Amino acid sequence: MVTGWVMRALVSAHVVAIFGQPVFAGVYLSGDFDGLRWHAAGANVVTSIGYLQLIAAIVVWVRLRPAWPFLATLALVAAETVQYFAGLDGALWLHLPLGVLTIVGLVVLFIAVWRQPVSREEANGA
Repeated sequence: MVTGWVMRALVSAHVVAIFGQPVFAGVYLSGDFDGLRWHAAGANVVTSIGYLQLIAAIVVWVRLRPAWPFLATLALVAAETVQYFAGLDGALWLHLPLGVLTIVGLVVLFIAVWRQPVSREEANGA
């Protein structure tokens, strides 16, 4: 079903975008100050994809009935939002570990979305 594929595409784009964040942070910490600008732009991209993914997860929940993609995405988007503002505030004590946690959580969601059927039709092999 198209809805499941949109969810999978957004989760995949989200994973690709979030993997750039530690790279850009590392570029900045290596002394290239443009890395901070790239990290900030990447944060905007990651957050935007996260909110699009949340909308897709709501559609999956309403149309296909599984709630787990919505609940997992909601938790991730909440963590990303807190992390975004922690980064803006310079609270690195929260920003760094929460960044690691969100990457791990998103990778787990990525695996779950691609391994488990999103719709009943997929589960039945149709």
